[in-house]
Amino acid sequence: MEIWIPLISEYGFPVMITLYLLHRIEKKLDTLNDSMTQLANHLK
Repeated sequence: MEIWIPLISEYGFPVMITLYLLHRIEKKLDTLNDSMTQLANHLK
């Protein structure tokens, strides 16, 4: 258990920032995918 506390304090912040940024990017990629699908349907 003593090993985990320094690991969490050292890597916890970067992990949380990474997960937050991935969540934000995922929303934008979903929006981009929907836009591309609508464009493809419009061009047919």
